[in-house]
Amino acid sequence: MPDALALTPTRLILIAAFLLCGVIAPLVAPAYQTQLTELLLFIVFALAWDLVGGQMGYNSFGNVLFVGVGMYVCAIVQVGLFYNVGLYTEARGGGTEFIFDESQFLIGLAVGLPGAALVSALIAWLLGSLVLTMRGHYFAICTLGLGIAAGQVAAGIPWIGAGSGMLTPNPPDSLGDVVLLLYYLSLGLAVTCALTFAWLLSTRFGLALNAIRDDEDKAEAMGLNTHAAKVTAWVIAAAFLGVAGALYGNLVRFIDPINTAFAGATIGVWMILMALLGGRGTLLGPIVGAIVFQVTKELFWTYMLGWQRVALGVLIILVAVFFPYGIVGFFRDRFKDKGRPAEQAP
Repeated sequence: MPDALALTPTRLILIAAFLLCGVIAPLVAPAYQTQLTELLLFIVFALAWDLVGGQMGYNSFGNVLFVGVGMYVCAIVQVGLFYNVGLYTEARGGGTEFIFDESQFLIGLAVGLPGAALVSALIAWLLGSLVLTMRGHYFAICTLGLGIAAGQVAAGIPWIGAGSGMLTPNPPDSLGDVVLLLYYLSLGLAVTCALTFAWLLSTRFGLALNAIRDDEDKAEAMGLNTHAAKVTAWVIAAAFLGVAGALYGNLVRFIDPINTAFAGATIGVWMILMALLGGRGTLLGPIVGAIVFQVTKELFWTYMLGWQRVALGVLIILVAVFFPYGIVGFFRDRFKDKGRPAEQAP
C-alpha cells in the first residue's frame, strides 16, 4: 500500500501539472466556472464516499445527509452572525431586504465552512456509533433512511424556510466574481481531500480499512478495533462532505431541503456512480469517475434535455456491465496483462 501511494518524481510532476491546470482553468474558460467548480465538489463527493464504500466496503446510500447538513449549517452561520435567521427566511418572498457587505460575506463564509465540517463530523460520530454496528444491506438501507428522514425534517422547520427552502447570502458587487472565489476554495478542498486520503491510505489506518473490507471478522479476531476504525472513517468523510455541501449551497444560491440539500435521488446517487465509474477502492478512480461523469452529465443536459435522466440510467447500466471494476480498474488490468510474459510451451 505505501509503495502504491508513494510520491515518486513522476507522480509529483503529475500533481504539479494538475494543480497548474486547476489554477488556470477558470481563467482560460471563464464561461465554465460554475461547471468547473461543480466538478471539483463532485471529486470530493466521490472521494468521501469511496473512503467508506470502496476502501472500507460499507456501501452507504445516505452520505448526502452530511452534504445537506453542511449546506444548512454554513448558510445559518453566514446569516446568523449578522441577522435573525427566522426573519431572514420569512422575508424571502419580499419585505425586509437583508444586505451583506464584503466583510460580512467573507467572515460568514470563513466561519461557516469549518462550522459545516464540525457539525457534520459530530453528527457522523453520534450516528456512526449506532449505525456502523450493522453490516451489509442492513447498513445500506439504514443510511438511505437517514438521508430521506433528514430531508423531511428540514422541510418541516420554518426557521430554516421549511419546504420553501433557504437562500444563501447574496454576495455584494464589490466582491467581484464570487464564483471564482468559490472555485478556488473548491480547488483547495479537493486537493486537501485527495492528499489527506492518500496519506491515510498509506498508514496502518488505511490497512485497517482494507482489512475490514476483505474480512471484518478475521480483522476483529486479530485484535483490530474495527468499530473505532469504521466510525473514524465515516467522521473524516462527513467532515469533507460538510464543507463540500457548504460550498455547493453557495454555488447554487438556493437550498431546497429535498431537491438540493438532501437530494438522495441526484447527489446521493451521483457520488456512488462516480466512484463506481472510475473504480471504487482506488484513490484515482473517484477522481477519474467524477471528471467523466461531469462531462457526460453536461452533454446530456445540453443535447438530451428531457431525456437526460434516462441517459444517466443507461450510463449506469453500461458501467455495471462493461466496467465492473471501473475505468481505472479496466485499464489497470489491461496494462497488467500486457506486461506479463507469455507462457512458454514445455
